[in-house]
Amino acid sequence: MITAKPFIKWVGGKTQLLDEIRKLYPAQTEKYCEPFVGGGAVLFDVLSRLGPKDVLINDINGELINTYCQIKTNCGDLIDILADLQERYWNSSHEENKSLFLEKRERFNSLKVNGNKKDNLEKAVLFIFLNKTCFNGLFRVNSKGLFNVPFNNAKKPLLCDVENLKVCSELLQNVKMSVGNYAQCKNFIDSKTFVYIDPPYRPLTETAAFTSYNENGFGDKEQIELAQFIEEISERRAIVVTSNSDPKNVCENDNFFDRLYKKFSIKRVSASRMINSNAKKRGAINELLISNVASTF
Repeated sequence: MITAKPFIKWVGGKTQLLDEIRKLYPAQTEKYCEPFVGGGAVLFDVLSRLGPKDVLINDINGELINTYCQIKTNCGDLIDILADLQERYWNSSHEENKSLFLEKRERFNSLKVNGNKKDNLEKAVLFIFLNKTCFNGLFRVNSKGLFNVPFNNAKKPLLCDVENLKVCSELLQNVKMSVGNYAQCKNFIDSKTFVYIDPPYRPLTETAAFTSYNENGFGDKEQIELAQFIEEISERRAIVVTSNSDPKNVCENDNFFDRLYKKFSIKRVSASRMINSNAKKRGAINELLISNVASTF
């Protein structure tokens, strides 16, 4: 079994929860779908362990999906360029690297606005570079859709993990990719499909809502619409697992998800809050794993 890990950092990444999520995997599956693929921790685990033949990943973040696509189809060139960038970064001073970061951030935003298909490889390289050198690996954009995360003082971040990128590329060869709203995955999903859904989490506090993966928000209205989507695909007899924050970490009487998913099985699992501006507030909290297969719990 070949294994891969996410090639980027990602807010809410599921690497630390894989042991719990694996308990919900079907014994085997012909099809797999991730409508919010994010960093891909579950994706690469499922590809390695279950080997589905028909796979669709989707995300509203077009630059993220472009990076998956370039790793799939153009991995060698991506590694060559990224390795050169890593060498330059590792052999430069802090001030030089900060200037490099700002230069590459400006270039990335310019390509986002004015680029075309011939720039897709460069955008993917910049996406990984910025992810590994920005503050806490965040991907945050402003109202104009421009990446605006500040520089992080990392001395020698691993920008180019050659072996992992090669394995990721191998695992992605038969994976279909799309950009847009999760609902467009509906036609792919049927009774033979295992679906893992990891949407933007409902913020536990007002200050926790500072991260925006794209210029569109994902509030309670969107959480309710997502729950309706999950009910629809469950009616198709797909196996569905979804995750979210647990409001009861903050307010014991907040039953938002308990009410929303009352037809499903809900399990609370412990996770570490990895990103918080206050280091003293980084610690163990509960997250929700919600499934339409009651026997898995």
